[in-house]
Amino acid sequence: MGYPISREEEEAGAVQEIVRLCSFENLSNLDVNKTGVKQQTKAKVENNFCFRKGKVGDWKNYLTTEMAERLDKLMDQTFAGTGFSFHD
Repeated sequence: MGYPISREEEEAGAVQEIVRLCSFENLSNLDVNKTGVKQQTKAKVENNFCFRKGKVGDWKNYLTTEMAERLDKLMDQTFAGTGFSFHD
């Protein structure tokens, strides 16, 4: 992120703590993501909507093949030229 971690911070476990705080399990278990609601235009969307099981292939329970293809195309267009790839 552009800010180096000092040796003291590293020895104190800062890297492991950052990884723990950013983990799927930690973020999905935050109260705000379990009970909060975010107002989106006319519809209310619960914050926990962004967190599901975190299992490979679980998208098939939520998206049609056509929806997945649209998302793949959008991701390809959005990240074109960046070096990021979402395909094997």
